Amino acid sequence: MLNTTNLPMTDIDKLDDKFSIEGELGFAQLEDELVFATVSNKYADADICLYGAHMTSFKPHNTMEILWLSPASNFQEGSPIRGGIPVCFPWFGIHKTEPKKPQHGFGRLMYWEVIETASKQNGETLIRLQLCSSEETKALWPYDFCAEMAVAVGRKLTVTLKVTNTSAEPFDYSCALHSYFSLSSIENISIEGLQNTKYHNQLQPGDFIQETPELTIQQAETRHYYDTESPVVIADPVFRRRIRIDKTGSKATTVWNPGEEACAGINDLPDESYQAFVCVETVNAFEDTIHLEPGEVHETSAVIGLDE
Repeated sequence: MLNTTNLPMTDIDKLDDKFSIEGELGFAQLEDELVFATVSNKYADADICLYGAHMTSFKPHNTMEILWLSPASNFQEGSPIRGGIPVCFPWFGIHKTEPKKPQHGFGRLMYWEVIETASKQNGETLIRLQLCSSEETKALWPYDFCAEMAVAVGRKLTVTLKVTNTSAEPFDYSCALHSYFSLSSIENISIEGLQNTKYHNQLQPGDFIQETPELTIQQAETRHYYDTESPVVIADPVFRRRIRIDKTGSKATTVWNPGEEACAGINDLPDESYQAFVCVETVNAFEDTIHLEPGEVHETSAVIGLDE
């Protein structure tokens, strides 16, 4: 478990005094003792946990919840939240040389500090969270950096991970906006936008090209699509909606569903929950690992909404 004694400001009264927006944005303890920013504007309702800069809810007023959150998720320090949009940083997946380090990095296991909130002229609500290097992060990754998560809640949800190299030396990092999307059922949906794209199949190792216009999920899938900046659409005719994910700053897309057998072995996923979600992830990894020289910046952004 990570040491979380040196925390940014998480006192709700202080956060409200400095960052709340009357009738639009406030702070609350929604799960156990973790602090969330809650947004409700003319377009949508949304929640973001300060622990991990983790979106847990995005519900436009004209539809049901778009993100999926596990009912068995852990909401405690030292454990990642299962569902929503975990922030994977500064590595994606298992650490290449030290597999005992936290999977998907430490970004989702630390408190991020609120640095700005704003009500935009177009009616969207903005919140910016920041995680910068410290003794705690350097014990896991020996570089100086500043990472920022900017979230804009409107008709669509825009989430942007901005990383700045504040070191005196270059570094490489990988990351993902590991988005879980709520479905009527995995067997009902199809995923569009990945035709003719090369992918690595992690479960049946090898590189392939998806020739079909649509991907349907009929078994466990972990596919890492390479060299793609294309938008992806999750078509769900039972829910009568098409969830569209646009992205910038990312040339890799991961599609993941654990399937029945693996899902039963994951302690924060109910046994049948694989039917209720699919992950379509905005990724910088594999052939799209990011290299930053001192002072350089990279932004990875996903825009999530309904394809109407």
